[in-house]
Amino acid sequence: MIFRMAKIYAFRLWGLWLMLGGMGLMILGLLGVVLQWGLAGRIMAAIFMLLGGLVMMGSMAVYFWAGMLSNQSYQLECPECGRTTKMLGKSDRCMFCRTRITLDRKLATEFPESPTDDHQN
Repeated sequence: MIFRMAKIYAFRLWGLWLMLGGMGLMILGLLGVVLQWGLAGRIMAAIFMLLGGLVMMGSMAVYFWAGMLSNQSYQLECPECGRTTKMLGKSDRCMFCRTRITLDRKLATEFPESPTDDHQN
């Protein structure tokens, strides 16, 4: 992961960027009306409003997808901070302290001792 955050937060971040981008496109489109470019300004405003609306609909789809993934995610207790966090896939990061967590023993760096291990004999 590039941003070193939980996968659910990364999806929500993409939704936020799309939302801001759509709003920016809409505001940019209004520039033609504000500067009074006549018919060309109104056409530009209509095109940019349509594009901004489509980008914001994409943001809504990403937020919906992140919500569905969040409902299906596995909840576990973080070994570092002790808070309950959600995990997508085989490995993820804690939503609070950003510690790497995994359920796959092949990817784990430390193995918890199981109660059947007899290391004290």
